[in-house]
Amino acid sequence: MTANRAALVTLTALAPVSWGTTYAVTTEFLPADRPLFTALVRALPAGLLLLAIARVPPRGAWWGRATVLGALNIGAFFPLLFLSAYRMPGGMAAVVGSVGPLFVVGLSALLLGQRPTARTLLTGVVAAFGVSLVVLKAAGAPDPLGVSAALASTASMSAGIVLTQRWGRPEGVGPLALTGWQLTAGGLLIAPLAFLVEGAPPALDGPAVGGYLYLALANTAVAYWLWFRGIGRLTATQVTFLGPLSPLTAAVVGWAALGEALTPVQLTGLALAFGATVAGQSAPPHGPRTARALPHRTVRFSWRGPSEGPDGPEGPDGPEGPDGSRAAAVGPPGPATTDQRPRPATTDQRPVKGASAAEPAA
Repeated sequence: MTANRAALVTLTALAPVSWGTTYAVTTEFLPADRPLFTALVRALPAGLLLLAIARVPPRGAWWGRATVLGALNIGAFFPLLFLSAYRMPGGMAAVVGSVGPLFVVGLSALLLGQRPTARTLLTGVVAAFGVSLVVLKAAGAPDPLGVSAALASTASMSAGIVLTQRWGRPEGVGPLALTGWQLTAGGLLIAPLAFLVEGAPPALDGPAVGGYLYLALANTAVAYWLWFRGIGRLTATQVTFLGPLSPLTAAVVGWAALGEALTPVQLTGLALAFGATVAGQSAPPHGPRTARALPHRTVRFSWRGPSEGPDGPEGPDGPEGPDGSRAAAVGPPGPATTDQRPRPATTDQRPVKGASAAEPAA
């Protein structure tokens, strides 16, 4: 891995590391039972701030694309994620979310033409297994709605990652503007749902204000800018293998800041998941797409005249096919040349006035 690429991966990895602090900030500083309001405060102010900095609105088809990406990466992902967290233990939700790399591998094969390798699939399984060792604890039967919401949120984010790479960015638009479009679109989609389900915003004290500022600025505006910047320069698979860093960071923060213990099994899971994350970066970076050159092809057209041209029975455009057509090469024009190769003698079997049947054609 080159130094530039290592720096790119490190900066992109700061996004899931930042998201791993969300649980501690939410439980320690924010009002309880307000997941949609929290999602709204994370997305909409951050999006409007980035739009004010970039000052580049979407144009043409990108109004629709920004809305779709905003819905997948933010507007649908946040509510589904919080619903799964409220319906089942957080560790189980994290395990379901850790299958995201496998989702991205499948969607990349379908939409990007990137064939999955056995190594990539194995790395995805190891990452999910490592996360399960870290966060999964004994619990009752999983809630079907919670599992469905966790799978849907993972699929939504995975589809957003792949489509972000498939569509790229408009010419002259940087990742800052693209991130602002998506956060704003996602926040606008969350807003009516938040007020409909949770009602008016809660009263906020000093710690809550500080927590929301951290979530909106560092945890969302900066983190998602780094995330979408990485998607534009790495493969979708490489980016999604950084995702397990989020639950791993949550476990480390819980141990360091909240006094939660880490067992030997959890430490083993940390090592496995982190190793899978590193192994997921081994694929070569995805270069910019370029238009493919048109293949050289042959076109046949009819050549049926009463007599042959001055170039003999082959005609000026190539050999005659079995159906009486002649082949013309279609491709990039080349310099005009004069063919100095001697032509083989041929025998014209048609009777010509004034010449014998065995006379060679001129």
